[in-house]
Amino acid sequence: MARTASTMLALGTQAPEFQLPDVVSGEMISLATFAGKKGLLVMFICRHCPFVKHIQNELAKLGQDYTSQDLGIVAISANDAVNYPDDAPDSLKIMAKELGFVFPLCYDESQETAKIYTAACTPDFFLFDADRQLVYRGQLDDSRPGNDKPVDGRDLRGAIDALLNDRSIGADQKPSIGCNIKWKAGNAPAYFG
Repeated sequence: MARTASTMLALGTQAPEFQLPDVVSGEMISLATFAGKKGLLVMFICRHCPFVKHIQNELAKLGQDYTSQDLGIVAISANDAVNYPDDAPDSLKIMAKELGFVFPLCYDESQETAKIYTAACTPDFFLFDADRQLVYRGQLDDSRPGNDKPVDGRDLRGAIDALLNDRSIGADQKPSIGCNIKWKAGNAPAYFG
């Protein structure tokens, strides 16, 4: 598995607009879906990646723990589903149901949303404030497949809790590490590799 780091998009960046279908409900999801929320967490994930599999239960728990709070959460998969059928919408729908995701899981077939967010790996996390300015981008926690560190979501949860409680979030943020997004042939963005 290729280890790829997140691009670490500049803090303060405005959340890019998107409109993508939720693989479970079929509803179109956009920034407007989360209007009025104090924060918005955008996660780029997939089904087949060992790094995502390693943390998938924590992702589900994260959704459950924050569902009653003032935080919007959306997961997006942008992988090439032709070459990676585990990441096709029907398979992602099974994943969302099996794990009990309480947030939308969208499929970015064109890969344009992944590009405008400068997503590079799965998982990749972007946390925006009420004004939809980026306040955190980086890792869930220090755990990786095989390193025996606990999957506790410490880094991301700390940033979410700080945002929801009007505390500052430090700029010293560690990049997420995961599998590279599986770009369609000729579609890889300039920032990638």
